[in-house]
Amino acid sequence: MTITPPALSVFETLESEVRSYCRGWPAVFDRAQGSHLHDEDGHTYLDFFAGAGSLNYGHNNPVLKRALIDYIERDGITHGLDMATTAKRAFLESFQNVILRPRDLPYKVMFPGPTGTNAVESALKLARKVKGREAIVSFTNAFHGMSLGSLAVTGNAFKRAGAGIPLVHGTPMPFDNYFDGQVPDFLWFERLLDDQGSGLNKPAAVIVETVQGEGGINVARAEWLRALQELCHRQDMLLIVDDIQMGCGRTGGFFSFEEAGIVPDIVTVSKSISGYGLPLALTLFKPELDIWEPGEHNGTFRGNNPAFVTAAAALNTYWADGQMEKQTIARGEQVERALLAIVDEMGGEGVSFRGRGLVWGMEFDDKPRASAVCARAFELGLLLETSGPESEVVKLLPPLTISSDELDEGLRILARSVRETA
Repeated sequence: MTITPPALSVFETLESEVRSYCRGWPAVFDRAQGSHLHDEDGHTYLDFFAGAGSLNYGHNNPVLKRALIDYIERDGITHGLDMATTAKRAFLESFQNVILRPRDLPYKVMFPGPTGTNAVESALKLARKVKGREAIVSFTNAFHGMSLGSLAVTGNAFKRAGAGIPLVHGTPMPFDNYFDGQVPDFLWFERLLDDQGSGLNKPAAVIVETVQGEGGINVARAEWLRALQELCHRQDMLLIVDDIQMGCGRTGGFFSFEEAGIVPDIVTVSKSISGYGLPLALTLFKPELDIWEPGEHNGTFRGNNPAFVTAAAALNTYWADGQMEKQTIARGEQVERALLAIVDEMGGEGVSFRGRGLVWGMEFDDKPRASAVCARAFELGLLLETSGPESEVVKLLPPLTISSDELDEGLRILARSVRETA
């Protein structure tokens, strides 16, 4: 397939220079269904990006679309702030019955503003309010959002620099295997906590991703996460798991921390929670932490009722019988076999891979090659993005609903792209 870049005049002349994805994918997209997007010139692209993890159930999922259309056609509430509505009630009941109760999770549900960074901001604010302390510990290569509080616990230097002001009250610690196994887990962290001369203010909370998506697909071991939870308990700190990209089934279980057997104090959820790509975010926390005053944290668009409708439909359709988790794990094994074959073809030199469920990354020692692979994949009809602090990782994030044949097709294109950029 030969793709001629379209005339992008209005985008180039009117839209801000801050735009990014459209630079790597020079097409004007017009339609999408399932695992494919179509541009206005008739080209078709297999999607291994899935709205940065916001489209776990694919584009225009027919079950969710039907529920949304029915709701709109009967003049259901669209905008409701935090008013009680039938759509919100249906979502809360489904979330409780399908997700929380079967996992014996005790959480209260808060609706902050409708994006991931809104959920993180509310989680940090609540942790500080509960503990009466300001400091938050995050981890190297973390990404938690683009608003100021979230940036303060984000590791990427480029994104942090965009704040334009000092980012305070956040302290980074080494993520799992940051020292290649040469330093015992949490040695530095606990030493600082116990040393009255360390200069580390007692943290209110620790925030962590079980798999660092933007940071390069860095996968925390289950035993590392369990040890982190134990450390938080010993040191009277709250544990916040940011499950915005890795939750909603991306790693297999609905929550990415399930495999480790931990129960975080606070969990942030967004991206695919609406199921349809509509903005929605949740902040979950243990009941004893619910010390908010009415209206103390709010947001005009926290009552996105169409998102409640599609979210409830997604939960009831895909999470009531346990099949989605099994399928995701099986698809993940399919990806792992393909990536191993690519590495073997390269002689095992200069490339490695890692992942869980349906999030995987291929890291290249020759860092610019990752971008070259993604560019070639686009020319061949596959959407991929890079991640990692120097964009050195090719990131695979296909819809969870992708078929085995579609997955094989994309992996063949990936293999060809790697081969042709050698």
